[in-house]
Amino acid sequence: MQYRKSTSDDCIAIHRLISEMEQTDLPYQPFSKIYQRQLADERYYCLLCEDNEQIIGVLNLRFEEQLHHCALIAEILEFAVASSYRRQGIGKQMLAKAVELAQIFDCTQLEVACNQLRTDTHRFYEREGLHNFHFKFSRSFLNNASSKNMIGQ
Repeated sequence: MQYRKSTSDDCIAIHRLISEMEQTDLPYQPFSKIYQRQLADERYYCLLCEDNEQIIGVLNLRFEEQLHHCALIAEILEFAVASSYRRQGIGKQMLAKAVELAQIFDCTQLEVACNQLRTDTHRFYEREGLHNFHFKFSRSFLNNASSKNMIGQ
């Protein structure tokens, strides 16, 4: 396995992985625009895992100063491993690399929000030493938004 920072050439593969994670085909044009803006912003770091030059994992980090911490915090925004590569330790290795990056960037904490329906993912984070100390609340402004929790919303 190889780990590296993503480039603009990786957008299609990252789109595929995140769409798979969200169980929906995310619209590519807005996805690509956001991805390109993030590449140009030093507050973002998109870590990839490759096997035989095929991208099989993505972990997208944002580094942000937060007033209530009086410090820089690293937040995992998206984290996906191709379904055919899961349960092989790749996620564990990628998370360890994210911890290293957060420490290199002098962050005091690593955070991640995770949908309540992703119970397997919750167990993974807890096994890897993350704690569920917060609740995250959200409100959609989309016309088709439902109050029902579901993946991909």
